[in-house]
Amino acid sequence: MELDPKRTALLTIDLQNDFLHPEGAYGRAGQTADSIAALPARIAPLRDALRAQGGHYVSAQFTLVPSPGGEPLIAPHLKALRPFLGAGDFCPGAWGHGLVDELSPADYTIEKVAYSALYQTRLEYILRAVGIDTLIIGGIVTNGGVASTVRDAHLRNIETILLSDGSAAFKQDVHDATLISLATVTHVMTCAEAEALL
Repeated sequence: MELDPKRTALLTIDLQNDFLHPEGAYGRAGQTADSIAALPARIAPLRDALRAQGGHYVSAQFTLVPSPGGEPLIAPHLKALRPFLGAGDFCPGAWGHGLVDELSPADYTIEKVAYSALYQTRLEYILRAVGIDTLIIGGIVTNGGVASTVRDAHLRNIETILLSDGSAAFKQDVHDATLISLATVTHVMTCAEAEALL
């Protein structure tokens, strides 16, 4: 596979304080995993290498839109899965909504309200405006936001690389199975292998 860095962007999914930081919404609820916590440090060198060659870094950040009373608009399935989510969590402009310090700031930030970073967001507009046709994708969770974004990009004829060690799920077997299932629509490789392509 050949890669033109200037036409490539690293896209991370949901690497936010509310997901990763001990004081974020998930950390306070005890919803953590070592594989997820390790992602920013593993992805940062690839981001730096891509930027050094004229590429871009885009952060897609899960967003809970607050109602006038402050309670977030939460899809019923998510509320059932994560009953601990409440007012202030993943709120635009709040600390918990922000990208983790290890990767901040991104060149472009998009808010997303569903799994896919391409669903009802400005991501596709940014890609076209900047001239990007290849995405290197990592983040959380592999079987959720990452998988949905990879599949949506495939439907739009956007070339993708899925970072096998730059993505994670709360369960390793779920992560592994997702990598296998996505191999038909993306190039699966490690962060080091993607960096070598640059």
